[in-house]
Amino acid sequence: MPTPKKKPSSVRTSLRIEPPTLEEAIYAAQGLTDNIDDQVEIAARLMGLSEVDVRAAILKVAITKPRISIRPPAQARFAAGRQPVVVERRASRILIR
Repeated sequence: MPTPKKKPSSVRTSLRIEPPTLEEAIYAAQGLTDNIDDQVEIAARLMGLSEVDVRAAILKVAITKPRISIRPPAQARFAAGRQPVVVERRASRILIR
């Protein structure tokens, strides 16, 4: 088995932390809650902006894009000539001694 290579200790690694964009923060806040006030607070804290600026952007996004459900309703699909499979859960057996 080959031995893993070690990095020399003199190699510098840098870590870059970028705050999310305003659109990303609003999208994340909308995913967490439906309440506009809570969305404003969450997005403002993620961005480090004032709540007044974020509220205007959230209200603008809410007007232009109505929120739709992520998952479409389930539809039954049946192959032609095949019977559907029904799975039922049975109650567990209780052993009495």
